[in-house]
Amino acid sequence: MGFKFWKKTGDALSKTRAYFSSGLDALFSRKTKIDAETLDDLEALLIGADLGVTVTRRLIEALSASVDRKEVSDLVALKAKLRETLLEILNTAIVPSANFQAPLVTLFVGVNGVGKTTSIGKMAAQLKSEHKTVLLAAADTFRAGAAKQLSIWGERVGAEVIQHPGTDADPSAVAYDAVSAALARKVDHLLIDTAGRLQTKHNLMEELKKMIRVISKQIPDAPHRKILVLDATTGQNALSQAEHFQKATSLTGIVLSKLDGSGKGGIIVPIVESLSVPVLYVGVGESMEDLIPFDAEAFVSGLLGDEVTGF
Repeated sequence: MGFKFWKKTGDALSKTRAYFSSGLDALFSRKTKIDAETLDDLEALLIGADLGVTVTRRLIEALSASVDRKEVSDLVALKAKLRETLLEILNTAIVPSANFQAPLVTLFVGVNGVGKTTSIGKMAAQLKSEHKTVLLAAADTFRAGAAKQLSIWGERVGAEVIQHPGTDADPSAVAYDAVSAALARKVDHLLIDTAGRLQTKHNLMEELKKMIRVISKQIPDAPHRKILVLDATTGQNALSQAEHFQKATSLTGIVLSKLDGSGKGGIIVPIVESLSVPVLYVGVGESMEDLIPFDAEAFVSGLLGDEVTGF
């Protein structure tokens, strides 16, 4: 990852880091050694950073074992062990292969208001900058203005949008026509927007499964990528969303939006640990260039406040 992306990740984590890294410094300013009380205080700090109970327990157990082996005795060693264990968790999720015959079909899912359409537009802009041909599909037929919003992005990035008029159109029919168009025009990428749906609404989740079946009838291994867009500001609720969407769609990746506006950036870790689904991109701002590839090293450095690579 280039320096620019590293710095953007670090900047986006400023709110989370302000809580977590300053908490670490405060903890060690009043402690001369690591003992059971130190680990208890650290446990509370980790949970407060939205790393969740399961991940926090794993981190504390790893640190406790290292303390017993005399490997960790100060803040520098503690941060090093935290870094090692966090990277171990984040690197377990396998990024899906992109070696598919074109068109590569990506289906975007998530609840209302997380930034699916904006993420699609930004991803389309990236692909166009790489000289890829892109087709967009407005299969969010419920939200008033959804197709218009995607069309505006299409105009901005130079990508055609497949849509049906009205808000009572069948989203599966839109997806079918979009796949047909992508095949006929031999485009490189088809990005499909879908309606926001609460993870607990059974009928809407079934509709999502229907869309996947319709797509796979035309291209047997499609959609090749099923990406869940999550809002970083929702914290632990994002984990609940991810678990439900994983059951319904077998996710292949996650986009975490609004990381720059959140003090809960630590939620990335329990999501990956729980689902073994990789975070592919993070949203770090409003501009078209502010959807950046997720990098575990940059994320952990940004979380811990490491003075490396410009942080």
